Amino acid sequence: MEEVEEGLETEQLRTITFQRLKSHTMNLLELLQNPHNHNQKHCSLTVIPELLRFLQNCLPSTLQPFFDYTLFPLVLLLDAAIQCRSTQKFDSQERYTVSDIPKTPFKVSDSVAEGIVHCLEELLKKCCLSSVNQMVVILKKLTYGALLSPSEASEEFREGILLCFRALLLNLNSCSDASCSCKTIPGLPALSDDIYDHRLHKNFKNVSESEECLLAFLRSQTASAAVGHWISLLLKAADTEAARGQRGSARIRIEAFKTLRVLVAKVGSADALAFFLPGIVSNLSKVLHGAKTMISGAAGSMEAVGLAIRGLAEFLMIVLRDDANASVLDMEVSASFDPKECKSTLSLLEELRHLQVKDSVKTKVVEDIVESEKIPCSQTQFQEMGSIAPDGETLSLHVTRTKDWIQKTTAHVNKLLSATFPHICIHSSHKVRKGLVDAIKGLLLECFYTLGDSRLMLLECLCALAVDESDDVSSTAQDFLECLFSQSWKSRIEHDAAKIFIRHLEKLPKVVLSNDEPLAVLHAEQLLTIIFYSGPRLLVNHLQSPIGVAKFLDVFAACLSHNSVFSGSLGKITLASQSSTVGYLPSVAELKSGSNFFSRGLPLLNSGVCENSKCSLIDKKYVQEPDKTAQKKYELPRMPPWFGYVGSLKLYQPLARILRLVGLSILADHSGEGLLSHLTETLLGNFRKLVTELRLKEYNNESWQSWYERTGSGQLLRQASTAACMINEMIFGLSDKAINDFARIYHRSPLSKGVLVQSYKLDCAVHESFWKMPKDTAVKSYLVDCIGGILHEYLSAEVWSVPVDRRVVDLQLNVSDEDIRIFNLCLGTNFISSGFLHSSLYFLLENLSSSSYQVRNAADSVLHIVSTTSGYEMVGQLVLENADYVVDSICRQLRHLDINHHVPNVLASILSYIGVAHKILPLLEEPMRCVSIELEILGRHQHPDLTIPFLKAVEEIVKASKREACQLPPQAESFSTDVRSTISNAEEATQDQWEVISFKLNDSRRYRRTVGSIAGSCITAAIPLLASFKQEICLASLDIIESGLLALAKVEAAYKIERNIKEAIEETLESLSLYHLKDTLEATEEGADENRLLPAMNKIWPFLVTCIQNRNPVAVRRCLNVISNVVQICGGDFFTRRFHTDGTHFWKLLTTSPFHKMSNFKDEKTPLQLPYRSSSVNSEDSLAETSYLKVQIAVLNMVADLCNNKRSATALELVLKKLCGLVVGIACSNVVGLRDASLNALHGLASIDPDLVWLLLADIYYSVKKDALAPPPRPGLPEISEIIPLPSSPKEYLYVQYGGQSYGFDIDLASVEFVFTKIDSQYNV
Repeated sequence: MEEVEEGLETEQLRTITFQRLKSHTMNLLELLQNPHNHNQKHCSLTVIPELLRFLQNCLPSTLQPFFDYTLFPLVLLLDAAIQCRSTQKFDSQERYTVSDIPKTPFKVSDSVAEGIVHCLEELLKKCCLSSVNQMVVILKKLTYGALLSPSEASEEFREGILLCFRALLLNLNSCSDASCSCKTIPGLPALSDDIYDHRLHKNFKNVSESEECLLAFLRSQTASAAVGHWISLLLKAADTEAARGQRGSARIRIEAFKTLRVLVAKVGSADALAFFLPGIVSNLSKVLHGAKTMISGAAGSMEAVGLAIRGLAEFLMIVLRDDANASVLDMEVSASFDPKECKSTLSLLEELRHLQVKDSVKTKVVEDIVESEKIPCSQTQFQEMGSIAPDGETLSLHVTRTKDWIQKTTAHVNKLLSATFPHICIHSSHKVRKGLVDAIKGLLLECFYTLGDSRLMLLECLCALAVDESDDVSSTAQDFLECLFSQSWKSRIEHDAAKIFIRHLEKLPKVVLSNDEPLAVLHAEQLLTIIFYSGPRLLVNHLQSPIGVAKFLDVFAACLSHNSVFSGSLGKITLASQSSTVGYLPSVAELKSGSNFFSRGLPLLNSGVCENSKCSLIDKKYVQEPDKTAQKKYELPRMPPWFGYVGSLKLYQPLARILRLVGLSILADHSGEGLLSHLTETLLGNFRKLVTELRLKEYNNESWQSWYERTGSGQLLRQASTAACMINEMIFGLSDKAINDFARIYHRSPLSKGVLVQSYKLDCAVHESFWKMPKDTAVKSYLVDCIGGILHEYLSAEVWSVPVDRRVVDLQLNVSDEDIRIFNLCLGTNFISSGFLHSSLYFLLENLSSSSYQVRNAADSVLHIVSTTSGYEMVGQLVLENADYVVDSICRQLRHLDINHHVPNVLASILSYIGVAHKILPLLEEPMRCVSIELEILGRHQHPDLTIPFLKAVEEIVKASKREACQLPPQAESFSTDVRSTISNAEEATQDQWEVISFKLNDSRRYRRTVGSIAGSCITAAIPLLASFKQEICLASLDIIESGLLALAKVEAAYKIERNIKEAIEETLESLSLYHLKDTLEATEEGADENRLLPAMNKIWPFLVTCIQNRNPVAVRRCLNVISNVVQICGGDFFTRRFHTDGTHFWKLLTTSPFHKMSNFKDEKTPLQLPYRSSSVNSEDSLAETSYLKVQIAVLNMVADLCNNKRSATALELVLKKLCGLVVGIACSNVVGLRDASLNALHGLASIDPDLVWLLLADIYYSVKKDALAPPPRPGLPEISEIIPLPSSPKEYLYVQYGGQSYGFDIDLASVEFVFTKIDSQYNV
């Protein structure tokens, strides 16, 4: 019953479908009878769209019975549309005898024609063809449509014709006959990229199934003409659109290539397609060749290029596959060919020979198989059959694949592929490169032996794509390389890999030194990849012989040496310079030259491959985010500076990685024992030659200029720097960071996974990577010995004695930048245990004072990395842990300044850089004594150029002393609190506790004494230099004096606290009868050395006065500021008589206006000069007005600071009247620039004696403003005029009588009123 019901429902559905189709077909036939414009418009808007929607919604099983019924009107209208558009007459043999249809062609509108092809496409997608005749009819109609030119038909109509043909092909399914040859056809393109998602329908058990196999017919000789014609039409359609330029349709070009791929896949027979190989290969190769230059229009469509690559590979995979040409391959392939494959092929042929072949469709493939049984597998060649079939019939579209034909064909194919595939490896579109890697994968799998001549080229391209920037491309290439180098394939591929390695290694210098950087990068990446996947044995075998080692080192020396700076054309070197239009748009000449204006001066070499490469005008590698740039600040190793003139970092990286693989391969392969030392010793020979020449130069007392000009000296330096670069990269390859870098690049390799990899779709398994660093102790010991020898040569004193210039900085940069950090990475904790850190730490710190910025920056980077890898968070901690080694090296060099002129700068840079000088302060006593000796008169006379470096070092030491001294009083207070707490509970305290307290007190006293001693030594060394006429020396000395005095003040404050603690402890110990502990306290009794501050200040004061007398404006201002601070530190009482005696030199600066010029004072005497000193005392006349104004402001600020501090105010008691007179005169003058400073000074002076200040101001104010006399505050008090009589002349003003005569400070009424109002308001308050 259920089957009956289902049958009834199906019958009803078919009835409804037929009624709907009948309505639509009748409307189409009516359009054929009445092809008027109005009727066509109605059909294009309603009838045809409704039919299209109906076809799209119908199920294939429902629509299949009415296929002929629906197809008939569509074919008629298609034929009419083609005939009315074609300018050439088609000799159609079909004669339709339909009544009332016009016999002459009529004009079918574009909208109707396009709608018809859309309906036909949908119908061909849903329904299967029922016979060969039906397929022939439709093919003929579509062929006529495909012949229409762009001027005859619209783009949509021509595209619809191609879509109809593709739909027809996709719906050609295999027949039900198990013995039919269609079973060998895959049905879809082998390199499908998921664009053929057409739903293939299963054969229905109904009458719609064709009695003949349509696929077998398509591969038969009968259909070869049609197949060839359609191949020609599809290629022509794609070429036509490309030739139209910007007007060409990329969609038609894409659909043409898609359809071509389907047609080739549906034919699927080498016999049926071999005849068309020359045309297809040449046309598609032309498409690929044009992809290098075409970037727009239909020809520049990236999707079309990708389809062309896949189409070419799929065609070659069918025609030239190994299985289809097994007999010929059996004669030609090497012994590596697996005989089991030949047996399996022959057994398949034997089975096919006994199968029954259908008479109706006897394909040529089966005939050839039958004939092949007459040719034994051991025969040397196929019989030359020409174009004659076994039955004697002439086959015009058939070619017999003989040995000669395969040789000639593969030679031409190899030539075309070699001219196109390498260029596509650097195509800008990742889709094109993905198509290339799929094509190479298919060709190597299917045509491994047939395309033997192209195999090396394909492998080279695959190696280049393995490091592609696109993850999709590189992943596919790496997976396939893993399969090729697996155990099942390696025996066939390792010989080709060795050939590629040798060929690329020999060509590497020529390519690198050429004018084509993209090609050089591609070449280096191919060499790197083939080495990586071949394994360590490839490099080890090559380096086993001395000749191989010499050639290998010569190759990379040529690529990385300074000589490569001058490679290429003169235009390239010119382009390497900076653009002539920096900050503006590039000039026309620069635009034509192709210069890369955004790559920081490096040239963009755009010839050949680079024309359409992945390079862009703006190099993306220089556009980095700030955080990424900060992360890369300490990344090493770096590209050597001279290589920037050869190429970019993109070229250097693959070259460096090859050298890293050299070092790794030697230790990863057990057969490479001893090779690393042999390589390093060979390269270190360049260092030894240089050291020998430098020693000879020193022995002959030859000047550096003469040595530079000698022939061969520059070459020695260049060879040594290149050798250092190569050694560093080899050793770096042994580090975990280098191995992680390779795992990042080859992210699909076992090196990055660490597990067994099973390749998808391929029967191969790749086990754990062989690029692993051995962990046994013997290898580590061997590596330590090698690195020790290298480091010994690197740290040769002769190398670092060469003055730094452009020729030597590269060598020193490579040595300091690379070696220590790399050796530390490779050895880890063994770097410290082997003593390498102690021998190199001072060397790195020494380079912090290099005159080359690159060397200083490199040393800074290495120190940060070494400290991190050694387990320290900061460089200061690393230096602190090894401070004894560093200070010992400094003291040793300080004893021999004649040969170590750089040590003062080294000491200063170390102390300022590490930031922990205060923690190693006790170790600095000995260096400070040596420095003090050198800063005395005799030392300065012997080494005058070292005075400033020594002062910088002393400044860093005194800063550390000040920092430690400032912490002494709080620490002493804290200790005092603990001691008093213990004393309060003295009965409970044990003897051990008192011992600990006494030890702490003694330690604190010793450390305080050390700090005070170092600060006193710094002050003593700097005091005489305060009188220097050199501004730098004077300023540095003033800084030292200020910091040193503050340190001494804190030391004395701590001493007073400790003295009270000591007295309290002694009383307690005596009460407890612990006399032996009391004796230990008395044994360290202080002498007069604890009274350091005022004696030091007593020595400093005369030199401060001399500094003021020297009249250097910058030094005077700084000196006044120092005096202001030290007076507050020492107390004003100590300076009262000193200001009274020597204050004249200070106040003299306030007697003359900056804008008033006058001769020197009559009483001014020239100071006594020592014979070796130059006299350059400047008077105020030689100072600029602004400079003199700043000096006077500094004096007024000093007065204000001293007056505002009660501790220092007593210093001005004896000179208070004079100062008040001078400051009042300046405040009331017309010099506006001094008003604020003078008013601030008046506020300070008023804090000491406000009445005096008010009287001096009131004397001026009421003299110039007589009408402003105020009445007495209360009766009985005298008038203002009685208290302050009016002066008869300016000299009778009180401020002149107190302050003395001044020059240029004329009274200004506005200034007088402003200042008096300010001071008077403050006084009244």
